[in-house]
Amino acid sequence: VWKWTSSSWCEDQDFFRFSGIYRDVYLYAVPKAHIWDIRTEALLNDDFTEGNLCVELKTEGCGNVKATLYAGEIRNADKIILPGVGAFGDAMEKIRGYGLEEVIKEVIDKGTPFLGICFGLHLLFEESEESPGVEGLGVFGGKVVKIPDCGLKIPHMGWNSITLSKDSKILDDNSFVYFVHSYYLNTEDEELVSAYTEYGEKLAIAVERGNVFATQFHPEKSGDAGMNILRKFVALGGKS
Repeated sequence: VWKWTSSSWCEDQDFFRFSGIYRDVYLYAVPKAHIWDIRTEALLNDDFTEGNLCVELKTEGCGNVKATLYAGEIRNADKIILPGVGAFGDAMEKIRGYGLEEVIKEVIDKGTPFLGICFGLHLLFEESEESPGVEGLGVFGGKVVKIPDCGLKIPHMGWNSITLSKDSKILDDNSFVYFVHSYYLNTEDEELVSAYTEYGEKLAIAVERGNVFATQFHPEKSGDAGMNILRKFVALGGKS
């Protein structure tokens, strides 16, 4: 599980800043909530430091928490979490550069519970308007697009309620959760979408199919409602 980023730590934002561009990508291997958090510097300096999500899961007693860059540890994890904040193209370049694209697809295909958070949701789809011409992981069909200008502030930063569009194993209807995003999912596969929110218009903000879950909002920043989502995910059955 990894987190790529650079430069100085932003205490108020809980991620690193690189020349004013946020480009965190994490992949958390979770054997009973085993999570590791690795930055780009970590690849060179063996500097393994924990991110906010990692700390929250430990605090909740979700089990051992470990961050790892190694494919073998990711393959053996009981759960995987892919959160992040960043640029779509940069993230996919890193994923492919470290040979992790096939590892991600492999653990998904064999039934390991997988949770994408915020940017982690975007990466599961085919492409994004943020980085034209760059292919995403393509786990699901669809495109990530810019939130339309409806007179509201973009990026969308703040609390919104969510409305479930189908039964969910980890989400609760009408939960109040925290968002930070300028892009959202546009897919014709309506059965994939598990929840929407209203921000100028109706936005798809969560997906769920089989062992794969993803949310546009940040559970780790969403108080009790968010921690309940993470608890439910960690409590899911293991590999099928």
